[in-house]
Amino acid sequence: MDATPFYPRLIQARIAEALTDTPVVLLAGPRQAGKTTLVRQMATPGMRYLTLDDALTLLSARDDPVGMVRSLDRAVIDEIQRAPQLLLAIKKSVDEDRRAGRFLLTGSANLMVMPALADSLAGRMETLALLPLSQSEIQGSSANWIDAAFAGSLLKVAAPVVGQALVEVVLQGGYPEAISRTSARRRAVWARQYLAALIARDVRDVASIDKLDQLPRFLRSLAQVSGQMCNYTQLGGQVGLDSKTAARYVGVFEQMYLLRRVEVWARSKLKRVVKSPKLQFIDAGLLASLLDLGEAEVQRDRSRFGNVLETFVYAELLKHSSTAEGDYRLLYYRDVDGFEVDVVIENAAGQLIGVEVKAAATVKAGDLRGLKKLASVAADQFMMGILLYDGTETLPLGDGMWAVPLSTLWGGVSLERRV
Repeated sequence: MDATPFYPRLIQARIAEALTDTPVVLLAGPRQAGKTTLVRQMATPGMRYLTLDDALTLLSARDDPVGMVRSLDRAVIDEIQRAPQLLLAIKKSVDEDRRAGRFLLTGSANLMVMPALADSLAGRMETLALLPLSQSEIQGSSANWIDAAFAGSLLKVAAPVVGQALVEVVLQGGYPEAISRTSARRRAVWARQYLAALIARDVRDVASIDKLDQLPRFLRSLAQVSGQMCNYTQLGGQVGLDSKTAARYVGVFEQMYLLRRVEVWARSKLKRVVKSPKLQFIDAGLLASLLDLGEAEVQRDRSRFGNVLETFVYAELLKHSSTAEGDYRLLYYRDVDGFEVDVVIENAAGQLIGVEVKAAATVKAGDLRGLKKLASVAADQFMMGILLYDGTETLPLGDGMWAVPLSTLWGGVSLERRV
C-alpha cells in the first residue's frame, strides 16, 4: 500500500475546466510530482488508462502509433514523452473528431520544445504544469499570493514559520515522496536515487547524449551556481565541456523540469541592464541534496542557506503563477552597476512587483537597495517592493516597500489593509 499521503492539487480545477472545451489536455511536470495520481483520479468513466512506462504499451506506441490511437475513443496516456510520435497520431484523430476531453496526457519533459511537435497540436491542446507540491497545497491553503499582491493585498499566516522550522520546510522541498520520508537522511537517499534514475533513463527520451556519466557532475556544478547568471564557458569548463555542449545540457535539464533559465526584466530602451539569464532550480529539496546541505550544515554556516532559500521562494512563486487567475511572468533584475532584485513578477499589463529574499530576521536599509533601483527604473510600472524575511511582522518601509514574513507565501487570509 502506498504510504505517500494525498494532497489536493490546486491545478485540478484548471484541468477539469480545460477538459470541457479542449480535445487534448497535457499535464506536464517533473517525474514524481504527482501527475499520475492526479490524472487517474480525474479520469472520467469510459476513459482508458495507458502508461508508456509499461514496456509492451511503449512498444505498441512506437511501432504503430496510428493503430494504437485509432483503437482509443477517450483515454489517459501517461508519460507521453516516451513516444512523442503518438502526438501526430492524436492530432489526426482529433482532426476527425473534435470532441472536448478526448485525451488527457501527462509528460515528464517539455514536449513543446521538441522539433516538429510544438505546432502539431496548436489549437487542439492545452498544456498545464504540475510542479512539486507548494506549501499552500501541503498546508491546505487555496489563497494565491501573487493574485493577492497585484490586487493590493498581502497575505497573512496564522502562525508564522521562522528560524529552524523554516529551514526544515525549505530543505525538504515539495516532492510528495520526499515529504513522506521520516528523516532528512531518508529524503537525501530518495533525492540521490531520483536524480540517478532520471539521468539513467529519462534523458534518452529527450536528447541524444553520448556520455551520460558527465551529467551528474555537471548537475552538481550547476547546483553551485543556482541563482546566479549563466556563463556556459565557465560552467562547462568545470567538467570538461565546451560552452555549446554546456548550454545544450542545461537545456536538457530545463526540459526535464529540474531547473529554469530566468530572463532579466528590462525596458527595451535601457542600455545598462545585464541581459544574461540566471539559473534557478525548481525544487529546493533537490538543490539542497546536490549541495549536501542539511540542517546541521545550515546551523554551522547560515550563508550557505541563502541560495537554497531563494530557490525555494522562486519555486513557490512559480507554483502560484501556474494556478493564478492572472497571467504572470517571473523574471529578475540586474544592471551593470550591480543592483539586483531576486524575482520580478510581471503581469499581462506590464506592471511589476519586486521580491527580494533575505534569510535573516533583521531588515536593514541596505536590503532595499535593489528594489528601490528597480522602482526608479520601472517608474509607473512598479506597483510594490516586497522583502521576504525570516520574521513574523508585516511592516511598511515607505515608498511602496514592505517587509513581509516568508511564510505568508502559504498564508490563507488577505490583510484588510490595501497597499
